[in-house]
Amino acid sequence: MTKVSRFIAMCTIGAAVAVPSFAWAQTYTTVSYPGAVLTELVGGPNPQGTSVGGYTLTAGGALHGFTLKGGEFTSFDPPGSTFTTANFINPLGVIVGAYVDVAGVSHGFILRNGTYTTFDYPGAAGTELSSINPAGELSGATCSDAACGVTGNTNVTHSFLLSKGGVFSATFDPPGATSSTASVVIPSGAVIGAYTHLSGTTCFTQCQGYLRFNGSFATINYPGSSFTFAGGANAQGEVVGIYTDASGVSHGFLFNGAYTSFDYPGATFTEATGINPSGVIVGVYVNSAGVVNGFIRKP
Repeated sequence: MTKVSRFIAMCTIGAAVAVPSFAWAQTYTTVSYPGAVLTELVGGPNPQGTSVGGYTLTAGGALHGFTLKGGEFTSFDPPGSTFTTANFINPLGVIVGAYVDVAGVSHGFILRNGTYTTFDYPGAAGTELSSINPAGELSGATCSDAACGVTGNTNVTHSFLLSKGGVFSATFDPPGATSSTASVVIPSGAVIGAYTHLSGTTCFTQCQGYLRFNGSFATINYPGSSFTFAGGANAQGEVVGIYTDASGVSHGFLFNGAYTSFDYPGATFTEATGINPSGVIVGVYVNSAGVVNGFIRKP
């Protein structure tokens, strides 16, 4: 598929059809940080086979970042962090995310070759970084709450981009949106994210995904769903995320010209958070015992 036809396909997302999850065979693998009560897998694997995510060792405890490569976990936290969210790893091994400091303020961070760099959107109470593409362009969101909602406070967010040279774009939202977040910026410069029309809140009970390309927006909405969150995309423009069905059950989805719904086997909740160029999907699921684990789904 050419770049032009791929963009046209994505702009017709709202009219696309859903296909059953058994249309292709998949292999699922559970990811659980040793000793953790909660594990989430969010980004990767990159060409070197490294994925990123988060874990906590106690119920309701602070989240820490980790990398996973060849079955080996490595934990990390930016200096002074009380809560770390690792959101993305690019082909060069650069990791981005957010952390909350001892004063309760959220900052975006880049981890490159063992060195942390902190970023704060000018004038924002809190800042999150969500992705970095191979060219070094980043996506993120500003927060009205200093901790970006980590402590349960009301939080309104707005999307932004950050250039390789450290220049922030103006914040942006889809037309009519009251709050939005940019999930990922892919090599073409297209941005995939999510937004809500509800006032005074982020995507929580009502949400739709969005695609932004050359200043134009298209909606990403799983057919028949009132809640769709587009959480990841690869360079080919394949989009993954989570949607809620009419019964209130949450499932993962893949959009690559048509929508495919899928669930980790036996899960009561499934969310897809990222997809790499090979079509490998990472995410989070809740099992029948209520335990939260990460997963890898190979096509």
